[in-house]
Amino acid sequence: MSGGPGTTARPTWRHVSTELHSRKLKREAETLTAMVGLYCHGNHGSDREQLCTECQDLLDYALFRLGKCPYGALKPTCAKCPIHCYEPDRRARIRTVMRYAGPRMLLHRPWQAILHLLDGLRSAPEKGTKG
Repeated sequence: MSGGPGTTARPTWRHVSTELHSRKLKREAETLTAMVGLYCHGNHGSDREQLCTECQDLLDYALFRLGKCPYGALKPTCAKCPIHCYEPDRRARIRTVMRYAGPRMLLHRPWQAILHLLDGLRSAPEKGTKG
């Protein structure tokens, strides 16, 4: 499948970092990938198998930060996290993606959306706690 101009050649919807050792972090990586994919397809016209370079860059950054999270498997959702590890401009971009994709996840990936909402009910662990 070929994407339009500015798309990357590698598939991204099923990309999950192999460095993520816990089931929860792998699930969160899958949710991030799905949300960025929905956003890119809806706003940049990418096909469902490829992201534009801007969205691929954001996803790569988000997955890298997820892999470096000091909380590990005990990680809260980013909105509830006391540590903001994203650069300010990328944090703003991922918030835009989540605002767009969050409601659409209920239609496209209902189980992932429900699990993400349940994760959001958990409070953040104390600083210095790693899972």
